[in-house]
Amino acid sequence: MGEVDPAFIQALEHRPKPHSVEAQGIPLIDLSPANSPDPDPGSLSALAAEIGDACEKWGFFQVINHGVPLHVREKIDLVSRKFFALPKEEKKKVSRDEVNPSGYYDTEHTKNVRDWKEVFDFTVGEPMVMPASHEPDDRELKEVINQWPENPSEMREVCEEYGAEMQKLGHKLLELIALSLGLARDRFNGFFKDQTTFIRLNYYAPCPIPDLALGVGRHKDGGALTILAQDDVGGLEVKRKTDGEWILVKPTPDAYIINVGDIIQVWSNDKYESVEHRVKVNSERERFSIPFFLNPAHYTMVEPLEELVNKQNPANYNPYNWGKFFSTRKRSNYKKLDVENIQIHHFKNY
Repeated sequence: MGEVDPAFIQALEHRPKPHSVEAQGIPLIDLSPANSPDPDPGSLSALAAEIGDACEKWGFFQVINHGVPLHVREKIDLVSRKFFALPKEEKKKVSRDEVNPSGYYDTEHTKNVRDWKEVFDFTVGEPMVMPASHEPDDRELKEVINQWPENPSEMREVCEEYGAEMQKLGHKLLELIALSLGLARDRFNGFFKDQTTFIRLNYYAPCPIPDLALGVGRHKDGGALTILAQDDVGGLEVKRKTDGEWILVKPTPDAYIINVGDIIQVWSNDKYESVEHRVKVNSERERFSIPFFLNPAHYTMVEPLEELVNKQNPANYNPYNWGKFFSTRKRSNYKKLDVENIQIHHFKNY
């Protein structure tokens, strides 16, 4: 094992298998009908039904003809590779910390085990506002300021351009999910007038212990939607709902992988379930990925939508404040909090 820090080593029951089971039948959905300024209602309804079926049966799906220009995606991939190729001391000039959760970081933990990765986080759209701490009685708010490195010099411009495209795709998907639930197309829009949305650039270096470590440990995403771009190396594994088997999601050229987050699970009152996933590492090749995390305003109280609750289908969750929830999770690496204690099942009505 050489010089590898034992903090990276997963418990025996959570270590990846040497040979992954490749996923079969993952929904690959063509978003073309939603790209028109005046889409055909019948085609849009059929598309929404297809997405709803994927959300219910899988918790995730892939999309093509999504409207994000290829050259925009290629530019952010290139700038990500340039940034992570810099010397460690250069990258650390824009390190994130407990005060500012944007920037570079290389010691993230999932389920209290260190992930084999480096990341760079930046917020999207208007400046993110979130609680200053995770303390329940703390009402102070702070603005999260993006930290942009001097090198690559084009990084800010490229990332902001990509972020704008992902915002458009994210809200297009939210509208389709709303339709799939029998709601008004704009039902979710009000939750995102302000937002805590961010993008992460991930870098996974070749790992000498791929059978013992993970790029990201098993987890569910706490926000509304995650839209993932991954390179051709692959490594994303999803826990299949039917049998609990970890399955490898093979990269599809120019596609995005969409997974339902905890907020959609709560809003839908468990009709759509957030799916557990993780990332395997590679002993020979480095891997890059870019997830976009679409999150509502910090003041959002997350609870099952009233249209989806009745006497026969009572609310499965108590309301919780997204800003406090998000702030606690973001700071868990610094406060040494047990992230298991800040999952949505703690708001479940039993």
